[in-house]
Amino acid sequence: MQRPEAWPRPHPGEGAGPAPGAGAAEPPGLRLQEPSLYTIKAVFILDNDGHRLLAKYYDDTFPSIKEQKAFEKNVFIKTNRTDSEIAFFGGMTIVYKSSIDLFLYVVGSSQENELMLMSVLTCLFDSLNHVLRRNIEKRSLVENMDGAFLVVDEIVDGGVILENDPQQVIQKVNFRVDDSGLSEQSVAQVLQSAKEQIKWSLLK
Repeated sequence: MQRPEAWPRPHPGEGAGPAPGAGAAEPPGLRLQEPSLYTIKAVFILDNDGHRLLAKYYDDTFPSIKEQKAFEKNVFIKTNRTDSEIAFFGGMTIVYKSSIDLFLYVVGSSQENELMLMSVLTCLFDSLNHVLRRNIEKRSLVENMDGAFLVVDEIVDGGVILENDPQQVIQKVNFRVDDSGLSEQSVAQVLQSAKEQIKWSLLK
């Protein structure tokens, strides 16, 4: 008889599994690991016409700018006239929030927890509320785009959630701006890099 402490060992095909085909190709436990560290697929902010103001994509679901903008337009059409805060579109879970003439979106896979995605969206909104001095609207966002990019980068890095507490995000953003680690020149570099990534169409 097996000792109880040996039972949890995840050896495929060994004894204790209740399913008759226990020795078959994939142990059921592997399915729980499908969601990867790349929890967030995209974060973007659109104006009330559906035009991109800020966007960050963290995987290759939409590899080109054209595909990203087409996705954003479709998401905007689906969400801009609804009162819901969650949408399911193209095999993805999307949470969103509007403020005056802005729409904020956080996109995850269909397997991601909506509450987790919502916590990222809430953190983004509250952090921007502080950076934009309680004025989350298009003009204020455009005038403070460098701060908005820093906020997004403190919340999500490479698709991985770093922080969902707005107080911590603001503290880190203030540290990067006020400390010697981020001069005016390096802010300009952050902005230039961001422009190259997303090619925002606002100022064309």
